[in-house]
Amino acid sequence: MSKPTTQHYEKLVDKISSSFSQGQSKTIKAINAGLVSTYWQIGQHIVEFEQQGQASAAYGKQLLANLSRDLKLKHGKGFSVSNLQRFRQFYLLNQNYATVSHNLSWSHYVELLKISDEAERSFYIKQTLAANWSVRELQRQKDSGLFLRLAASKNKAEILELANRNALITKPEDVQRDSYVFEFLNLPEQEHYSERELESALCRHLEQFLLELGKGFTFVGRQYRITLNNTHYKVDLVFYHRILRCFVLIDLKINDVKHHDIGQMNMYMGYFAAEENVEGDNPPIGIILSKDKDELLVEYATYGMDARLFVQKYQLYLPDEEELRREIEATLVEQEHNHDL
Repeated sequence: MSKPTTQHYEKLVDKISSSFSQGQSKTIKAINAGLVSTYWQIGQHIVEFEQQGQASAAYGKQLLANLSRDLKLKHGKGFSVSNLQRFRQFYLLNQNYATVSHNLSWSHYVELLKISDEAERSFYIKQTLAANWSVRELQRQKDSGLFLRLAASKNKAEILELANRNALITKPEDVQRDSYVFEFLNLPEQEHYSERELESALCRHLEQFLLELGKGFTFVGRQYRITLNNTHYKVDLVFYHRILRCFVLIDLKINDVKHHDIGQMNMYMGYFAAEENVEGDNPPIGIILSKDKDELLVEYATYGMDARLFVQKYQLYLPDEEELRREIEATLVEQEHNHDL
């Protein structure tokens, strides 16, 4: 029998490593599923005890405090009053256990339980599952008000539909939102910076940038060179969208968008459609990201142009959540009023 070669040995190491990683992943998933199930049951026990009237008025006020004290003596610090409150809330919001996803960890659910609005919570549950967000990614999307920013530019039916969709992007128009938030760049609002510096900062934080853009984006390149009649042009950022099956071209502007910026993006889109697309690709999408946006100029400058060309705003700080909520509530009330007339 011949001696194993170095190559055979390396294959053995790879097989063992792969088996260990897969087993570790399955074990972590099993542990997470077990924790979610256990905490749901604990919440069920508490709620059923309360509903059966076994907690007198005086004792009922102290129920969680008493449980916390006694269970800590048996099992340790995992039974704080705040944790018991979460278990109880988790059960109340998911009394049909069949609706509880085992693909979300308890840490995911802790973040989701902080959302009081049912439609908003449903939206984040579905998007976390669809995009396979980590807990950190879920926190970032919540903190940046993703649901509120998307809903702010929708009508009532579309706002409600957001909570029931399994993917953020199904058609070109879905890449639009009220604004993009680049707070992860840590660029002070008052600081002067160039478009190239903004582009470089986004590329250094590509993971967060892709998360902000949404599901399905893959990075192709920056300063993507195209040549027309011996004249060279460069698209700031080029992506490919796996769901829409098309290139997404992004140009960055640190000031107001001018009409010639829109014409230039339209030219880029025409070039990619003719020269870069292959069989099966859909027409490209063009996005001009600017700090400010003159709505009237954009409306006139894009008149008759490709409907896949968008001018969107970006901001360097987190949006005012309460202001967005008021805007959405006003939209719902206004459309409800118009419906009643």
